[in-house]
Amino acid sequence: MTLPKRVLYYGNDEQLPEQTALRAGPLSLIYEQGDLRNIRLGEREILRRIYVAIRDHNWGTVPPHLSNVQKEVSGEAFRISYDVENKQRDIDFFWKATITGDPEGTITFSMEGIARSAFLRNRIGLCILHPIRECAGQECKVEKVDGSIVHGTFPRYIASHQPFLDVRAISHKVLPGVWAEVRFVGDTFEMEDQRNWTDASYKTYCTPLGLPFPVEVKAGTTVSQSVTLTLTGTIPSARSEPANKAIVFTVVGTTPCPLPRIGLGLASHDQPLSTKEVARLRALNPSHLWVDLHLSQPEYESRLRRAALEARELSVPLEVAIILSERAERELKAIRGSLARERPVVCTWLVFHTSEKSTTEKWIKLARTQLAEYDVKAKIGAGTNAYFAELNRHRPPLEAIDVVTYSINPQVHAFDNTSLIENLEGQTATVESARQFANGLLLAISPVTLKPRFNPDATGAAPGLGLGEIPSQVDVRQMSLFGAGWTAGSLKYLCESGVYSVSYYETTGWRGVMETEIGSPATSKFRSSPGSVFPLYYVLADVCEFAGGSVLFSTSSAPLKVDGLMVTKGDRTRMILGNLGPEPQLVQVENAWSEKTVRVKYLDETNAEVALKSPESFRADPGTLTQVEREWIEIHLRPYAIARIDSA
Repeated sequence: MTLPKRVLYYGNDEQLPEQTALRAGPLSLIYEQGDLRNIRLGEREILRRIYVAIRDHNWGTVPPHLSNVQKEVSGEAFRISYDVENKQRDIDFFWKATITGDPEGTITFSMEGIARSAFLRNRIGLCILHPIRECAGQECKVEKVDGSIVHGTFPRYIASHQPFLDVRAISHKVLPGVWAEVRFVGDTFEMEDQRNWTDASYKTYCTPLGLPFPVEVKAGTTVSQSVTLTLTGTIPSARSEPANKAIVFTVVGTTPCPLPRIGLGLASHDQPLSTKEVARLRALNPSHLWVDLHLSQPEYESRLRRAALEARELSVPLEVAIILSERAERELKAIRGSLARERPVVCTWLVFHTSEKSTTEKWIKLARTQLAEYDVKAKIGAGTNAYFAELNRHRPPLEAIDVVTYSINPQVHAFDNTSLIENLEGQTATVESARQFANGLLLAISPVTLKPRFNPDATGAAPGLGLGEIPSQVDVRQMSLFGAGWTAGSLKYLCESGVYSVSYYETTGWRGVMETEIGSPATSKFRSSPGSVFPLYYVLADVCEFAGGSVLFSTSSAPLKVDGLMVTKGDRTRMILGNLGPEPQLVQVENAWSEKTVRVKYLDETNAEVALKSPESFRADPGTLTQVEREWIEIHLRPYAIARIDSA
């Protein structure tokens, strides 16, 4: 089957949203499908995004449908207006937007809306994102609703709760002598640290979370809000960037960091691994197999049995997450019987409880008492089975555990390709912040997935699936080149952070590293081929080949376009580079090799389908010999391409 190019790129055949470059005097920015993105003064990012969010009673985002888009754009100013319908099930909300930018650098985003039905909402209104790279630890001034001024700083480490409440305006220093003010009208705003969910931003939003939610919105209810960005001080004149400038990827420093243990999750479907699947997973060289067992559910025994079998087939130990209930003592005694029958090798136990978002000491001690008798060498971990936010708000009892754990996914708040790439660096922030309270304990990130596995903040039942729809836990980008690039970025930020272990995705199926041999339902939007591997399989395999080795620290001059990592073991080194977007990129790799020759191998639109069907022959190809010129080489990456560069 020949896949359409866009499906190969990012999993579906829809065009990406059009991006329009704008200027407001000295400021540059992007308009994309109703949002403003990457508002910059020269190379300094001031705001990452301004947008409107409609959130339902379960914090689900109701998708917008734009119409009547009008653009008036000149060299130094613009005016954009459009209409929006947010319609989903019982929700019907309509609003109009007006966005302006003037030659003095003032930008205003206004929305006027009306509810055309009665529905429950958790939030309706404007959201403004400040970037963490430019703002973390920097001073700011907050004007409160009562007119008072508070001098503060953007949190250096992740704030467990809102750093600023009752906000009318917030200002921060952009350059020496230049301040940017964001002023809000129409509601009371507050700020949260979105790094709690691995978003690389601080979000200022309305309505305050201290008020009850969900709230019924009656038909006919109107909503009117606006936000204005202004600059003060001596503002430098705008400078144009040279076209086709090469992205520089550099290895920095010589002190390596140990490569973490990298494992896979047990598939959520019930199909056993085939002989071919076992061989391909063994070739990937995972360090462990992660499995979650809800001990209050009778099917956990069959899941443990399958996990034990597959771990033996892959010659790896299990990392077992056990979810206890109020009948924990009885459940732990029961699993001891199951363990005695199956005899799996377990390297780590991760202990959770159904009624706690972060595990308390009572359940950990009870689990340790029971499980230590099975294998005294296995580590005992705890924390949260959900987002870092839960760990940050409810710190685990460190004296009772060996490992602190939490899971990661990039789609709690935003779902577009650009946001997923922007938020990669938020993964590092969670590790740095966890270290502030983990007292030197090991950190296990388990699992990393593209979509949330469940909704820990739901206030009601999730809706059922329509014809042809895929489960909410499944992302069509799992089988795409974009998924491989995102995985390379995640590996970079987590491996360079020095975590103990990471568990990625699942073994097989549409949440895995390869498709099952029978494939996904033919009626679904998931366009994989039965029996194929996914592009991210190669990224994981190429890094896991260096298990027991180290990762070298590296930087990209444009990490939202191209990023990657470099691993080393013995006298071998390997670099993985990913083009994270739809434009071809020229990359200059510096300070990476002392050799005169390296081998370069690409995974891109020219060979991906062959690679996905025949991973054995594709991995056997070592790549093309390439000369190193004055300790740097040029790499030409097609859209969403992956490059592997090996020392020769």
